[in-house]
Amino acid sequence: MRILVQRVLEAAVVVGGKQVSSIGHGLLVFVGVEKGDGRSEAEYLARKVCNLRIFEDENGKMNRSVIDIEGSILAVSQFTLCADMSRGNRPGFEQAALPADANPLYEEFVRQVQAHNVPVQTGIFQADMKVSLINDGPATFILERKGV
Repeated sequence: MRILVQRVLEAAVVVGGKQVSSIGHGLLVFVGVEKGDGRSEAEYLARKVCNLRIFEDENGKMNRSVIDIEGSILAVSQFTLCADMSRGNRPGFEQAALPADANPLYEEFVRQVQAHNVPVQTGIFQADMKVSLINDGPATFILERKGV
């Protein structure tokens, strides 16, 4: 599982011209599920995202989590994070999980974030989404945990 985390002042998802979700201060999290990923990857990465100390404290140091700032998470599925760019100029998606396998793990990731009492909004799985954000920093991080 591969996750891209962006610290945001606000973020939103629009599908078909209609806003389907939005958050204020918090994290925009793109979730890519790879073949072999399972519940343990979703649990681990949800816990990691919720506890990442990437928000500034009163001394200007990255020392607070989304939980500490009482922020929100916008979780968006994004299979392109699983692209193999090592050959040629066209991305290969052989490592991306099939939708029937990826969606339950994406939903598990969301459930695990909710279990940490962090408000979470989502995009729509497999939809053509327009994602907007105001990046805070910018501060962007990549997290990975490989399935068996």
